[in-house]
Amino acid sequence: MSEVHHAITAHVQKQHTILKQFAMLDAERERLIDEAVERCRRGESFTVDGINEVTKRMNELAKSGLVPARRCVTPEMVREYVSRLEGKERS
Repeated sequence: MSEVHHAITAHVQKQHTILKQFAMLDAERERLIDEAVERCRRGESFTVDGINEVTKRMNELAKSGLVPARRCVTPEMVREYVSRLEGKERS
């Protein structure tokens, strides 16, 4: 019975670690997206490289089936989002 308990505990700890890492990466990804959006709104150059590096790491965790995969971001996606935001602000 002890072996089963240890196996379950190890499994739960592994899942917890994955969830914790995913949450940290998700927060970092959102921060990087916000930064790109703000730079784009100001007409400054921006890159999505950092966003997609974090996305890649998140998608590695998603292979566990415990967390969702995320889409890579293109500069065009950022521009389109900014365009929609600016359209809402004018209304």
